[in-house]
Amino acid sequence: MNKKSIDCIVVDDEPIAREILEGHLKRIDQVRVVASCKNATEAFHAINSHPVNLIFLDIQMPVISGLSFARPVNRNLRIIFTTAYREYAAEGFDLKAVDYLLKPISFERLMQGIQKYFDENTPALNAPVGEVDEFQEDYMFVRSEHKMVRVDFRDILFLESLGDYVKIHLANGKMLVTRDSLTNFESSLQGEEFIRVHRSYIVARHQIESYTSDTSGIAKHEIPISRSYRDEVLKKLGDGDYSLGT
Repeated sequence: MNKKSIDCIVVDDEPIAREILEGHLKRIDQVRVVASCKNATEAFHAINSHPVNLIFLDIQMPVISGLSFARPVNRNLRIIFTTAYREYAAEGFDLKAVDYLLKPISFERLMQGIQKYFDENTPALNAPVGEVDEFQEDYMFVRSEHKMVRVDFRDILFLESLGDYVKIHLANGKMLVTRDSLTNFESSLQGEEFIRVHRSYIVARHQIESYTSDTSGIAKHEIPISRSYRDEVLKKLGDGDYSLGT
C-alpha cells in the first residue's frame, strides 16, 4: 500500500447507507475501500483478510453492535463511527475513535473525518485530501419513515426544526420528517444557496419570493428572520438597507 493512501472497510447493516458512504469514498484518491460489510462477523473476516487502516463503523447493528465490535479491535486500526444517534458520541470517543459522523453524512463532513485521520496518523505527509474532483453534489439522503430518501437541493423550500426532528418542506408540497438537528443540516447544504434565518429555520435562497427585515416569503409561507441572524441574512440577500420593512 502506498503510504499516501489508506485502505478501509465500511460496516453498516443498511445497504443504502453503505452505498452512499462508498460513493463518497470513491471520490477521494487517497482512500481505497477493500471490503463492504453488513455486520460485525463480516467485518472480522475482512480485517483478517486485508491489510486495513481505517474502519467506517455503524453503531446500531444486529447481534453485535459497532461499539462491542470496536472494543477488542487493535488500536493500530483506526475507527470512524457512523450513526444516526448522537447519544453514543461520548462512548465512541472513549474508544479513541478518529471521528464520529452523524447521518446523513455529507461529503464535506466525511472529508473532515478523513483529514483528521491523516493529521493524526501521517503528520509529516500533510496530505491535501481536499484535492478531489470538483463535482459538487446537488442532493443528499435523509432517513425518513425507516428508509433513506434522496432529496434534491433544488426541491427544498425550507427546513424547520421541531425539537429532536427536522421537517423538510419541498416544492411539490410534500414534507419529510427526520430525527436530526438543524445544525447538522447546515454542513450538508451548499454554501450561499441555503441561509439560516432563525434558530428553527433554514431557507433555500432560490425559493425566496419576498422578504423584509423580519420575514421571508416562500410559497405562501412566512418564515421569521430572527434578530440574531438578521444582519447576516440581509447581507447574503444583498440588501444594505437594514431598516427595510420597519
